[in-house]
Amino acid sequence: MGGLHCETTALGVLLSHAGLHLSEPMMFGLGAGLSFVYWDSKKQDLPFLGGRVRPFALTQNLTERLGLELRVQETTSAPKAWDQVRASIDRGIPVGLQLDSHDLEYFGSRVHFAGHVVAMYGYDDERAYLVDTAQQGGGVSTSLQSLARARAARGPMAARHRSFTVEVPEQVELAPERLLPAVIPAITECAEAFLAPPIANLGNRGIHTASKRIRTWFDRVEEPDRDLPVIATLMERAGTGGALFRNLYRDFLTECLGLFETSREGNRDRDLVQRGRDLFAESALLWTRVAELVEGAGVTGDLQRLADASDVLEEIAATETSAMTALRSLAASTSGTVLAADA
Repeated sequence: MGGLHCETTALGVLLSHAGLHLSEPMMFGLGAGLSFVYWDSKKQDLPFLGGRVRPFALTQNLTERLGLELRVQETTSAPKAWDQVRASIDRGIPVGLQLDSHDLEYFGSRVHFAGHVVAMYGYDDERAYLVDTAQQGGGVSTSLQSLARARAARGPMAARHRSFTVEVPEQVELAPERLLPAVIPAITECAEAFLAPPIANLGNRGIHTASKRIRTWFDRVEEPDRDLPVIATLMERAGTGGALFRNLYRDFLTECLGLFETSREGNRDRDLVQRGRDLFAESALLWTRVAELVEGAGVTGDLQRLADASDVLEEIAATETSAMTALRSLAASTSGTVLAADA
């Protein structure tokens, strides 16, 4: 129980309950989940490096692409928010919740992150029963009071007591030959967004931005020996950046190669996917190296390690740009967003 990434973990619970079983990498890829963001402001204690699209965008992308029914509820009223969730649970339907992980009693990191997502499947008079990532324990529980605080949190990436459920229409069919028409536009749209981001903090431009800014982190953070290891941990082990999402995308592309074996698509498309897969495998190793250098800089006080991390980020930008350029050129002949069975 529990996956690698919070949103795909929660989405997997909801989809499985509705009778639709997809691997975590396939969910991540169909949701066009891969991205990059470098975000820093005076209100933040630490710079933020993210390796995915904004919270909840993955769920929206996947459900729209597969023709699923996504029901979302948001409110500023905590009592109303609880009534909405309780009503669904009482009908036996698990609910996805976006909240701040800081307030969850079982959570390993005490850093505020309001873009966290869990699946809730039960409650009693004192506790809520959730599914979180494997790293956080998989099947876990937290007090109803802590859940209420987590859902009411404000700040970057916060939502207004957001809850959601997913229904799979009876006509949706996911045989391999019907899945391929959905994965190709998911890949090409993800690549296009990465290669042509609207601002310099996102996509391949964002990695170049991070490369420049990382050299200044000794002056940016309050206590480098404390703060730089925290940034590295968030990148590599807490899932906001680092290798995690690159490995998920690598595995998604690997699964896509298997889909090509069931189709009549040409060798060119298979070769492009293979190239993208291999380059993201390389990129994942480089992201782990960046996290190691950042942590080492904090532990040793060696400024050169941040300069080295900057150089590795430039290598990552080149590698991922090559990967996404190949993937963007996939044939558009198999377009479509809804995987409905023939009438």
